[in-house]
Amino acid sequence: MMKVEWEIRTNPEPGVLEQMEIAAEQAVLTEGIHADCEIHVCLCDDETIAEINQEFRGIPSSTDVLSFPSVSWPRGKTAGSCESLLKQEYDDETRACFLGDIVISVQHMTEQAHDYGHSVIREGCYLLVHGLCHLMGYDHIEDADRIRMRSAEERILTSIGIVRDEAAGSVSDEVLLRAARAAAKASYSPYSDYPVGAALLSSDGRIFTGCNVENASYGLTMCAERVALFKAVSEGARSFKAIAVSARNVPWPCGACRQALNEFSPEMRITVTWGDRSETRKLEELLPESFGPENLQ
Repeated sequence: MMKVEWEIRTNPEPGVLEQMEIAAEQAVLTEGIHADCEIHVCLCDDETIAEINQEFRGIPSSTDVLSFPSVSWPRGKTAGSCESLLKQEYDDETRACFLGDIVISVQHMTEQAHDYGHSVIREGCYLLVHGLCHLMGYDHIEDADRIRMRSAEERILTSIGIVRDEAAGSVSDEVLLRAARAAAKASYSPYSDYPVGAALLSSDGRIFTGCNVENASYGLTMCAERVALFKAVSEGARSFKAIAVSARNVPWPCGACRQALNEFSPEMRITVTWGDRSETRKLEELLPESFGPENLQ
């Protein structure tokens, strides 16, 4: 699991932070790191990153991203092959191995997205992945190193459906299942001791995660699926392709969650996972003869 500690000095567009967290989680999975990890990410303006660039690199200008690794990796080695070295950065308080700090200029992020003709979400994910690759031991000074690092970046971004041609991007069920399993780790379920995680894929390629949040009154408990859905709707998403749900036992959505999802995308795909098993159904199979917005027109 990857924990991202955010320091937000300049706010990005809605939805950017969540997708960047998905990218960070996928980066350590793609690298083959099995230990829980943590990074600190500061989002700031050009003036702030210029000051940091001057202080630590002696370069008096702004840039898009800066990385400060906590580990000095052996030449030619990266975190995936040096996990014992990484574990020396284990923090008892956070229960994670600290990889280092990343500083990103939101102004650069936004301007470069416009210049390259793609979304701010894609640019934010790329800058985070680029910085995280540096934290994991990659570099791009020599030609061979640059090719290796670019390849790692592309593998990570492609695995979450972010490709050079965004129209060609697609997110696999496996990516959603991994995101759902990771989301379950944040579950607040002290009464049932039954953690559930969900990962909802919007039609524009964004992934929204949620976990179940229980309440002492029981009746106010909220399922993971609806937490993810309400988060997505609050960020402007209105159409969805798929949702993945993870728990200890087969976690088909409850009736309330099926009805809530049906409000937006009756034909969406639902994949559930428990243990090493998974199954997929269409929402319309799970909620036949449903009642939705079209019935009120």
